[in-house]
Amino acid sequence: MRITAIETRVVNAEMRNWVFVRVETDEAGLFGWGEATLEWKTRGVVGAVEDLKPLLIGRDPRDIEQAIRVMKKHSFWRLGAIGMSAISGIEIALWDIAGKALGVPVWRLLGGRVRDKVRVYTHLGMGDMRAVYETSDEGPLVERALQVIAKGYGAFKAVFIPYTHYIAPAPDVDKVARLMSALRAAVGPKVEIMVDFHGRPASAAAALAYIDALRPARPMFVEEPVPPGETASLQAVAAHANVPLATGERLIDRTEFHDLLAARAVDVIQPDICHCGGLLEAKKIAAMAEVVSVGVAPHNPLGPIAGVAALHFAVSTPNHVIQEEMVGAVPWYSEVVRGPIRMLDGFWQVPEAPGLGVEVDEAACVRHPFAPELLHTRNAILDDGTIVDW
Repeated sequence: MRITAIETRVVNAEMRNWVFVRVETDEAGLFGWGEATLEWKTRGVVGAVEDLKPLLIGRDPRDIEQAIRVMKKHSFWRLGAIGMSAISGIEIALWDIAGKALGVPVWRLLGGRVRDKVRVYTHLGMGDMRAVYETSDEGPLVERALQVIAKGYGAFKAVFIPYTHYIAPAPDVDKVARLMSALRAAVGPKVEIMVDFHGRPASAAAALAYIDALRPARPMFVEEPVPPGETASLQAVAAHANVPLATGERLIDRTEFHDLLAARAVDVIQPDICHCGGLLEAKKIAAMAEVVSVGVAPHNPLGPIAGVAALHFAVSTPNHVIQEEMVGAVPWYSEVVRGPIRMLDGFWQVPEAPGLGVEVDEAACVRHPFAPELLHTRNAILDDGTIVDW
């Protein structure tokens, strides 16, 4: 079996462009689908897939480890987020091919089943990114939380930490306390609430001020309390936070996760399967985390193929905690990709179809061509004009 072609399909889902990757083989009717979505970098990722393609044409698609090695090592330059996302999309498609060729679901090839269902969470506003990133008043925040719970979710994530510099202003800290208290009062004690800081605090002190405000309402975890790569600051936060910490969505290399885990600064890591190199790399990262008693909750606000890849990963990964998802991000979500995701009482069910189990309607893809994505960053400017982390 040999790879004969690698192509991309870009689908605009209003708030982001999904980048699907199709890998074809010389066996009639045997091909695989992956996803390489990277927000605001769509054209860069599509170009990177084209650049990587000559390294794989003619190779056996089932030699997945070898494919990753050749793409990383024979590219010479370190690939960064764009290149690693391209690798991830290709790699996921190779697993789809392998599963189809053997007639088994991908999770069987990743070590087999370790759980009977997968706990999931979504964002307030579901897939409406304006609601996700631009809801910072008590009424709309509570209303959207109740809408999520009404749809059967038992956990959700909110993003309401103010744009901040090195010091958290007292009025902002007080507002965060009020918002979190209102959410907890509205949804009750059993629903899990995660709060995404989005790396907005520029210092450990600023992050801790907000964490202190959140702590009484018992968040499941606080995500990215400081910018990615700030491991020393993260250690300082961990020493005083007394709430679980999570990070990792913007780390793209196994060595970055190694350094983070060696610091013992977090309780949960969040690799993105579509950015870290694909399923095999994500499994290796999760295994490193398991050794040091750290859970894994993969980042995934992306498209439907990314969601299915995350499902297969979760079924087969022992230290998986909970899965982020964006099912229904647009009304036509299931028209473009028909897949095996089925939620029951806040849990995804285990798929049984060969490969990833997805079918892509390419005619539906064409109906949603590339369009520039909304730039939420226009809001990440303080009153004095200082640019801060979005």
